[in-house]
Amino acid sequence: MDVSTLKMTDKKTAGRVGLLAAAGRFPIIFAQAARQQGYSVHCMGVTGMADEQLRDICTDFHTAPLGRMARAIRFFKRRQVEHVVMAGKIEKRIMYDPLRFIQNLPDWRALHMWFRYARDNKKDDTLLLAVIREFERDGIQFGSALDFCPELLVKHGFLTRRKPSPQQWKDVRFGWEIAKEMGRLDIGQTVVVNETAVVAVEAIEGTDECIQRAGLLCRRGGFTVIKVAKPQQDRRFDVPTIGVQTIQSMQEAGGRVLAVECGQTILLDEPEVVELANRLGIAIVSLNAEELHLRAAG
Repeated sequence: MDVSTLKMTDKKTAGRVGLLAAAGRFPIIFAQAARQQGYSVHCMGVTGMADEQLRDICTDFHTAPLGRMARAIRFFKRRQVEHVVMAGKIEKRIMYDPLRFIQNLPDWRALHMWFRYARDNKKDDTLLLAVIREFERDGIQFGSALDFCPELLVKHGFLTRRKPSPQQWKDVRFGWEIAKEMGRLDIGQTVVVNETAVVAVEAIEGTDECIQRAGLLCRRGGFTVIKVAKPQQDRRFDVPTIGVQTIQSMQEAGGRVLAVECGQTILLDEPEVVELANRLGIAIVSLNAEELHLRAAG
């Protein structure tokens, strides 16, 4: 789905977009961009994750626990919303909370989704695709939030005054392929490297806690963080994202270089991120695999 697709829908539903919002700044930035483009944004937020600021930005805003899928589907159908985007971070660790069934008691649609599409595979992509398939049973299609704000994808080049040292470039090259393989296996998108040794790999905890763990394991600091898209990245969900919190986590843990994949990574609040990184002496570089191979050959 792209913005032009929305414009070609029935006149009754044209100009409406649904937002399934989880944690973080991305849902807020998406909602602001869609409203600026003239869309009414109907938001269903995940309870305990979605920012209350969305209430002031969206046309209407309601919340539901993660397991109440039928409520979300009814919410969009009653508003004649046929196209929905998913934005924000789902805290996947709740799957292992001993109280998860009490706090997020699944309704019959969530149970159908689980047993029909996801019971035997709990990988991120499988679970999120299962959500999309369940909504599609009611004619609700999911698209990418980036269709509304493509400018969030980080551009190629050095974002900061500071650049990686020769040793740090070695770490970027070393970690890049590992990060890609972790993405292919749907484990995580971030790898932390120091002197061509893997210090930490992102899993269910997310990027910030991966960086914090690297700081505990590599107390002298100076490590490099590599974050890439999955080889077959579905831009409807789980697009790699960095922001101010990423830089703050690196500063607290001792990270000195952040390497991301250009054109494949969302950069939230770019001016604030770059200003903070420059002030803290952290290098941010946005590149692609071809460039890494050329540097290695050179």
